[in-house]
Amino acid sequence: MIYNQEAYDIKTEWGLRGLEQLLPVSDVIIIVDVLSFSTCVDIAVSRGAAVFPYPWKDESAAAYAQSKGAILADFKRKYTGGYSLSPTSLTTLPMEAKIVLPSPNCSTLSLATGETPTLCGCLRNAAAVAAYAMKLGQRISVIAAGEQWADGSLRPALEDQLSAGAVIASLKGSLSPESRAALHLFNSSKPQLAGTIRACISGRELAERGFEADIALACGLNVSEQAPLLTAQAFRTTRDV
Repeated sequence: MIYNQEAYDIKTEWGLRGLEQLLPVSDVIIIVDVLSFSTCVDIAVSRGAAVFPYPWKDESAAAYAQSKGAILADFKRKYTGGYSLSPTSLTTLPMEAKIVLPSPNCSTLSLATGETPTLCGCLRNAAAVAAYAMKLGQRISVIAAGEQWADGSLRPALEDQLSAGAVIASLKGSLSPESRAALHLFNSSKPQLAGTIRACISGRELAERGFEADIALACGLNVSEQAPLLTAQAFRTTRDV
């Protein structure tokens, strides 16, 4: 099929529909959502935590967290008074905790990959995730999560394509044109990486809401050696699997 970039080792696409196209021709999937979910996972896993993605922000999340003996992150992004999808809020997460992150977009992506090994990538761990992915297989697909418009449709987000390019920069193999484009975006933005992300739509939105600290935390390039792998319904450090 022309939509699945099958002729290439390294592929990239957007959202759930893109994942569905690439999944049958992939040995490994890498989910990227740099300004929230993926950076949250990296921060938590760096503290030895197990991160359970959960696709619904409703009362069922509390029951799910209880069934896992886990902390439930707040549905509303905040970095004071508990844990949430703000990466800064997780910097004080207890060591080796279990936490449920209710995130309809990225949790749906993470749990839709079936038996295919699934990693969670961001700028902080781009090189580490790429290195681990290559241990798992040659056909690697990087899925940029993107954001959602008010009607629920996909909004392609520059920061996720750029971060997909950061992962692709450390992968070896033939690149699809889509992967080359993401790589070019990363390489051209790298000299002013934080400034580019702060100035994009998602960065400006977070800054206006007071989450400048989250942006700074997310923009640390290759400062983490974690490669969070989805194992038994949770992202965990690869040191434990």
